[in-house]
Amino acid sequence: MYVFHSWIIGNGRVADLGSLNRERLKGTTIFAYCRQASGSDLPQVGEFAPFPVARRVNSSHSVTMDDAMENGMGSYQERPRTFPSMRSKSHYPLIFRMLLGINARVLVVLLLLIFGAVFYVGASTSPIIIFVFSICIISFFFSVYLTKWVLAKDEGPPEMVQISEAIRDGAEGFFRTQYGTISKMAMVLALVILGIYLFRSTTPQQESSGLSRSTSAYITVAAFLLGALCSGIAGYIGMWVSVRANVRVSSAARRSAREALQIAVRAGGFSAIVVVGMAVIGVAVLYATFYVFLEVDSPGSMKVTDLPLLLVGYGFGASFVALFAQLGGGIYTKAADVGADLVGKVEQGIPEDDPRNPAVIADLVGDNVGDCAARGADLFESIAAEIINPSGFILFPLVVHSFDLVVSSIGILSIRGTRDPGLIVPIEDPMAILQKGYSVTIVLAVLTFGVSTRWLLYTEQAPSAWLNFALCGLVGIMTAYAFVWITKYYTDYKHEPVRVLALSSATGHGTNIIAGVSLGLESTALPVLVISIAIISAFWLGHTSGLVDETGSPTGGLFGTAVATMGMLSTAAYVLTMDMFGPIADNAGGIVEMSRQPESVREITDVLDAVGNTTKATTKGFAIGSAALASFLLFSAYMDEVASFAHVSFKEVDIAIPEVFIGGLLGSMLIFVFSAWACSAVGRTAQEVVNEVRRQFVERPGIMEYQEKPDYGRCVAIVASASLREMIKPGALAIISPIVIGFFFRLLGHYTGRPLLGAKVVASMLMFATVAGILMALFLNTAGGAWDNAKKYIETGALGGKGSDCHKAAVTGDTVGDPFKDTAGPSLHVLIKMLATITLVMAPVFL
Repeated sequence: MYVFHSWIIGNGRVADLGSLNRERLKGTTIFAYCRQASGSDLPQVGEFAPFPVARRVNSSHSVTMDDAMENGMGSYQERPRTFPSMRSKSHYPLIFRMLLGINARVLVVLLLLIFGAVFYVGASTSPIIIFVFSICIISFFFSVYLTKWVLAKDEGPPEMVQISEAIRDGAEGFFRTQYGTISKMAMVLALVILGIYLFRSTTPQQESSGLSRSTSAYITVAAFLLGALCSGIAGYIGMWVSVRANVRVSSAARRSAREALQIAVRAGGFSAIVVVGMAVIGVAVLYATFYVFLEVDSPGSMKVTDLPLLLVGYGFGASFVALFAQLGGGIYTKAADVGADLVGKVEQGIPEDDPRNPAVIADLVGDNVGDCAARGADLFESIAAEIINPSGFILFPLVVHSFDLVVSSIGILSIRGTRDPGLIVPIEDPMAILQKGYSVTIVLAVLTFGVSTRWLLYTEQAPSAWLNFALCGLVGIMTAYAFVWITKYYTDYKHEPVRVLALSSATGHGTNIIAGVSLGLESTALPVLVISIAIISAFWLGHTSGLVDETGSPTGGLFGTAVATMGMLSTAAYVLTMDMFGPIADNAGGIVEMSRQPESVREITDVLDAVGNTTKATTKGFAIGSAALASFLLFSAYMDEVASFAHVSFKEVDIAIPEVFIGGLLGSMLIFVFSAWACSAVGRTAQEVVNEVRRQFVERPGIMEYQEKPDYGRCVAIVASASLREMIKPGALAIISPIVIGFFFRLLGHYTGRPLLGAKVVASMLMFATVAGILMALFLNTAGGAWDNAKKYIETGALGGKGSDCHKAAVTGDTVGDPFKDTAGPSLHVLIKMLATITLVMAPVFL
């Protein structure tokens, strides 16, 4: 015999439906169970069962009260829907839906044909290209293995799955809308570039090789669109894996901290391997294609050293998409985070990620679109810009990053779970485990970098030059490690700076803000010293390598700096893995809190979340360091390109010229105005979220007692529409400013008899913007990360713990730091490199 039972979850307890008023319950969630009459597995009247979780039994289903009223108490739907479905269209972007719609056999044949064509073009170019293609394809298979391993893990109980689905639907819906907007802007900009290149002058190298204006224009536009497409795919992959791994990390945290760490790392590793692999294979395919079809290095044709000027569009396309992805995603995630914290933590006194907070789903969605998707696009364009270096030697960085895929994969696999799944062990320090993996990766990177330099940079002209360049690579690797260590020191609460910042919260909100700002300002000193030493050391090692030009002058200095940049990025895949670990762990903690798991599970995810904050901060430090070195190279490339177009020497920029000095001021101003607009965009959007959350708490007083469900979808809609609107102004400022300034001073130079004035002013603007941008990004990233972890430190129980006045002051600091570290700061990484690539692409406008 079976008995049908219906229960309502309210006030944190279970009550029998028969004793409750039907009208009062309309719209709330009812859990219906069908069981044998003799069973005792159901919650009893008065037993604790916190909203919105239903206890799992042998056979359980749920209905909403609306459905129950319309269909009768005996009807129910198959699974609970406490959280709104935000899915309006298919999960996948159009290109993936098209691929999925193709017959499997046809798709296999098409892939084989594509691979065959790629390898044929590669074989016609160089055996090195075949090596690069092979490593990239093997790494893609490795990423498939990681994906299958992660997705094979269980998703936990239904309430966890339900929350995860709401996060996934919101993230994928926003991604689709955001990248639709970005793609339209990219098409408009592509037409502008086409028009400029069709009417610009050609360089002597292009004239001697017979490369027409139209061919050059179409090649640049095609490279730009391909770079934009690949950058978008990189961002999508970062988001795709994070929204599927988060719930699996949450579920694993119920069993073991080490298992949860391993899942988060491997999920981040999948994204990192694919992003780096795409950047490498994208440049390699373009290089090989142009090499074959333009008959490079054959008599009367283009030299291989001139190819980077054709590939610079690829880097610009990647930078363009990365900038808007970072802006839009950063505004989304931090507006939701600030709104949720100010009302939820400070005003209502509820925990972080509490299911009663109407903005909590928007906050968790933001972690994926702001941190995962945007950072994937960011690092993609960093690698693309660095590979397309001014030395004209593209094969070497391709090989370096191919080895990066190998050594980072080994580093990822070095992080393992416990041998006995049932063994209960104390929570280990996740940062120490990640650092061990990073150490393994660095040691292997040093060895493979030495092999690469001996293989590709050995020359009879200077037999020992390869050793100098190997040392340049070592300088870059040491610089990367130094940046990671410095950032960890200033943002990890195990070290003094963050603990001093937390202590300042004991005397109020104002002293917390003062201490955080001073910490951020101080944190710029060591990184600048490290960058300075790295540039000088690498330049000197390259200069003394023994390479000389036709006149006998040393020529290896700039290439030495380029090699140091390659060394710094030679562990990029593992660093991106650590970065992706952060938002995945953050999401996992949110899912654990919303599904009301035991406190012991939340303790595990809190530890992972705090470490994730540190790894995100270290990745940002790594990114700004690589941006500084790459910008130095791109600045030199800009001066070389101007000299090629103008047919005159362009080696120096005299800032004593008033117009040139003004260009420097304008470049510095651009950084500050851009940062201000990015932060104010977060502030305006956060105000809308705060007002909406307050409104819901006032109009639905039952939310705080778990009697009414918050309208999560409303907050998601607010931040989604506002972030798309707000990202346009700062992004347009970054793109339009150098073009307008360069064109204006070009006209002024034309009427005053100074033909290179426009190019000189833009060079000054680029130089000053780079310097100001590096310092501003360091300040914003470190201050924001320190504020966040000072709050985390207090939440561990220090200085009064959660809910204390000290904690509330720390929450205020964290709120101020949110747009610093996740919107303006990361966007500056991209802006610095995009200014360099846009001046390269638009150089003809300034002459």
